[in-house]
Amino acid sequence: MEAEADWGNLASPETYLGSLRGERMASPERLRLNQWALIGEWTTGAESAVLEQDGGSIAYRFRARDAHLVLARSTGGPIPFRVRLDGETPGRSHGVDVDDQGNGVLDDGRLYQLVRQRDAVGEHTLEISFSERGAEAYVFTFG
Repeated sequence: MEAEADWGNLASPETYLGSLRGERMASPERLRLNQWALIGEWTTGAESAVLEQDGGSIAYRFRARDAHLVLARSTGGPIPFRVRLDGETPGRSHGVDVDDQGNGVLDDGRLYQLVRQRDAVGEHTLEISFSERGAEAYVFTFG
């Protein structure tokens, strides 16, 4: 599933979620291209944002074929998550770490491919929701 970035359609930069290098944070109701928002109870540290309570999510408005997020967990067990693309299940646009219904599991600290658009690339809002606390989010990358 690895592929070179789709440079012709890539309009979203690498984006860090920690306070040290984080930028372009916005309200979830008013996301514009390349803005992101935390929904729920999160603690933002220098390098990451950590979900403190079950049911939090992260939203990002992007333009790229692929959307990835570096994740880890601060709790003992795997953390189920769900991805939505413009409020819908991703279907054919799911990444390798997500099924077509948007379901995935955070099990190790690594880069997770959340979206791979297989049709025309456009501007979309990605939302990743975690059913349990303990998710640590570091950086979005796009390809």
